[in-house]
Amino acid sequence: MRVDFRVKHDVETRRLAAELFADGLGRAAAAKRLSVPEAAVRKWQQIYRAFGSEVLLTMDGRQARYTYEQKVAAARAVVEDGMTKPAAMAEFGIMSMTPLDRWCRLYREGGAEALRPKPKGRPKGSKAEPRELTREQELEERCRRLEAEVAYLKKLRALVERDGL
Repeated sequence: MRVDFRVKHDVETRRLAAELFADGLGRAAAAKRLSVPEAAVRKWQQIYRAFGSEVLLTMDGRQARYTYEQKVAAARAVVEDGMTKPAAMAEFGIMSMTPLDRWCRLYREGGAEALRPKPKGRPKGSKAEPRELTREQELEERCRRLEAEVAYLKKLRALVERDGL
């Protein structure tokens, strides 16, 4: 059984955080006042600055999924065009700095192709090529088949004689 140790915060706590941000409090003061880890408040503050309080209040805890085109556009804007990461988050609808950092690193290392989704699941193995049997192996295989056929016919004959058909 897997236990989820991540702290979940309700909408009311995030609403209070948004009010504190609007009043000009920083993340450390807001975290202390709300008794919430500062790392969580830092993420909320990034979301609040990029998208506003509406998005912060409607977060549901599910991980966002981004298309290949979104990833490339955001990484290209930051790496090549010099856009700041918070501005790219706001423009492309990215909810966290972490994936944007990873996309930028991959884009620098391998270009747009590095951001292409990887195939999921177990890779298909190569089909075993049929082996060429030697003459002796062919004869042994034929002998096994014929022995199985004879055994089948004997069994059939015994059943027919027993049932009187």
